[in-house]
Amino acid sequence: QVQLVESGGGLVQAGGSLRLSCAASGRTFNIYRMGWFRQAPGKEREFVAAISWSTTYAYYANSVKGRFTISRDNAKNTVYLQMNSLKPEDTAVYYCAAMLSVGSVYESTAYRYWGQGTQVTVSS
Repeated sequence: QVQLVESGGGLVQAGGSLRLSCAASGRTFNIYRMGWFRQAPGKEREFVAAISWSTTYAYYANSVKGRFTISRDNAKNTVYLQMNSLKPEDTAVYYCAAMLSVGSVYESTAYRYWGQGTQVTVSS
């Protein structure tokens, strides 16, 4: 079992920044990759970013490339999502997720464990 707890969401004006954190606990040695997804009201959950647990290789959705940065601190078992130049369309509940074996980076079904989500609201 892996437990994930997100934090850092909130309300910010367009052009502002937020940093989300996802703390992992439990059998973290089983984690292969960590990802961030988001879900806006009335929309499907979509991929945002992902990072390997053992390397620094990262993946990004085109909509956030150049604005968001995913990173991790293995000593703290924590993954971060630094979000800059935020836009109103970034408003969503953001979820972190853990993948335990090789799978599609972009598909939510490839991730085994999920956090409870944190709300990000960007005002115009």
